[in-house]
Amino acid sequence: MSSKSETTTPASASTLKLATLVILWYAGNTFYNVYNKTALNMMAAHWFVASAQLFVGCILSMILWISGIRKVPQLSINDWISCLPIGLFASLAHCGTVLASAVGAVSFAQIVKACEPVFAALVGVMVPPMEVKPILAYIMLIPIVGGVGIACIKEGKGVEINYLAFLYASLANAAAALKGKLGSSTTKSLQSNPNKNMDAANVYAVMNIISFIFTIPFVVFTELSTLSSTWNDAVQVYGGSAIAKNIIVSGLFFYFYNETAFAFTSHVGAVTSSVLNTAKRVIIIVVSAIVFQEAMERNTVIGSAIAIGGTFAYSLTSSPPKKAAAAVASKTKAA
Repeated sequence: MSSKSETTTPASASTLKLATLVILWYAGNTFYNVYNKTALNMMAAHWFVASAQLFVGCILSMILWISGIRKVPQLSINDWISCLPIGLFASLAHCGTVLASAVGAVSFAQIVKACEPVFAALVGVMVPPMEVKPILAYIMLIPIVGGVGIACIKEGKGVEINYLAFLYASLANAAAALKGKLGSSTTKSLQSNPNKNMDAANVYAVMNIISFIFTIPFVVFTELSTLSSTWNDAVQVYGGSAIAKNIIVSGLFFYFYNETAFAFTSHVGAVTSSVLNTAKRVIIIVVSAIVFQEAMERNTVIGSAIAIGGTFAYSLTSSPPKKAAAAVASKTKAA
């Protein structure tokens, strides 16, 4: 069943609709990265910026529900509890990406983010139930790691890594892998019950609210004591309206592009979505290099191309062959 859903789409999901979702997804993600980096350059309270972006999405969700534009999710306490792991790891994935972009170049963060399949493969075999990919998929992890390594070699300087940016981006990769592993069964269960009003949009809205709640302790413990002075210092240089505009707009684009990505994935499946998510990184790297004048040396270009190409190949080879999948399914039914 899962392999069939990857190759066919429901009749209601027309080609035009899917193409529109991809365009909106790519545009939203690109604009998000531009406004996000601008906001981070203005204000040094990076946990606060990440949390505020999620809060903007929470307000938008509330408006859509209160106005009746969207149905209000009908979740029990147990449903909310079951969503906590998804929200936690989604929060860490978001904050890790924001912090990586704050302390380093957006392009470097995206190059390291291309290593997400490596973390997904490790989580797949280490966290039960075990998920074993075809051997070719594991082979594709080699160019991913190798490409990131090449991108870190600076001409005439040797290996040069922004270790803090690398650490935060790796945190985002690990969290994203755990979110995908632990959250898929929960979201499918919620979406399968029409009485809960949990379509793709509401699944993301609920996850976004929980993610925001999880960011609050990080802001309190890392930045609250200096938040007022940091804000005042930033206002003196850039002005309060400019800072607020970039935070709010980046939050709107973050919510917008994630919701369109969720909607697209619900129509075509995870593999197709993963392939297009890989291609998206190329656009972000190019745009960020132009907008923020980030240096793109030859090794950076070659390494990122190899890493992204390896991620693309991993996405295509990560699903088991149709015959094997059908055999496993038949054995499961027989059992």
